[in-house]
Amino acid sequence: MEFTFTQDQIAFRDSVSRFLMTEAPPELLREIWETDAGRSPQLREKIAEQGLTGLSVPEAEGGLGLGDIDWVLMTQELGYYAIPDSLTDVAYIATGMLAALPEGHAVRSQWLPRVVDGSVRIAVGHPINPWVADAHLADLLLLPHATPEGLELHAVPADAARVTTERSIDASRRLCQVQWEASSATRVADGKTGQALWDEALERGALCVAGQLVGLAQRMLDMTVDYAGQRKQFGKPIGAFQAVKHHLADVFTAIEFAKPVLYRAAHALAHREDGRSARVAHAKLVCGEAALLAARKGIQVHGAMGYTWEVDLQMFMKRAWALNAAWGDRAFHQSRLTDALLTQDALLGPGATFNTESV
Repeated sequence: MEFTFTQDQIAFRDSVSRFLMTEAPPELLREIWETDAGRSPQLREKIAEQGLTGLSVPEAEGGLGLGDIDWVLMTQELGYYAIPDSLTDVAYIATGMLAALPEGHAVRSQWLPRVVDGSVRIAVGHPINPWVADAHLADLLLLPHATPEGLELHAVPADAARVTTERSIDASRRLCQVQWEASSATRVADGKTGQALWDEALERGALCVAGQLVGLAQRMLDMTVDYAGQRKQFGKPIGAFQAVKHHLADVFTAIEFAKPVLYRAAHALAHREDGRSARVAHAKLVCGEAALLAARKGIQVHGAMGYTWEVDLQMFMKRAWALNAAWGDRAFHQSRLTDALLTQDALLGPGATFNTESV
């Protein structure tokens, strides 16, 4: 197993980074925070023009058919720029659920091509999340309905649901309560099939958030390093002092230690390995720890200004806090990881981690 990426994957990541650097600067993030919707139609249009909405859509429906490992690089870039858009929820998580339906399925055929051209937003109401992100703008909502056999999957048009927005610490990621009635007209998959789709969506959602947390941690570190190089005390930049260097080095180390865990989880998910839930839980935990550490050290190095509205750091910090609780909080993923470690046939040690026989 290699923790490296192909030249094509790296080149694609770099092109996405350049696009977001130009089209999603902190100034735009501030503007979008002030809007009622918390989203920019113009930004979504540019994202679709770049083909990013169709990354996971199968080629038969007009997309690129890329997988989990391709997304793990993308999510880091999306986190680095704190992109104010529901791209991952629509193009990765919701698309993954629809693409798992049989070819020719009416819901799959109707919605996936529209995901590619960016003309629709789809919100995913997984039970692990108390509120549904971006439901107020969604054209379609994927919602669960509990049955004795498992969670059914329902595709609910926006006009068939009542959506109420809630306050969120991250103003560009609006959270909503959704009221709706399950019916045979909206049911896409029965309890047994639907449960498998919801289980897979949970892994993708947690992995997606973990990748963004690594990107957010890196951005907060970069911003803090810049500040430490400019802010002077006793006639020299504060970054010249050993105590400040230690803070920054701690964050750098946490990020670098989180990356291989994230990549290992993406590999496990992409290859449908046994134990992939524990890999994803591990990634969500360590990536979250790196982001929270970057936020805490960033505030400390910025002195009394790090959390104030005027400093851009606060936007990335709030996104990290919000995402750290999304798709399963720390207690949930700690429990999943603990259960996996305590099983009799637990996959432990370097032989299981690097899985040299399968690659």
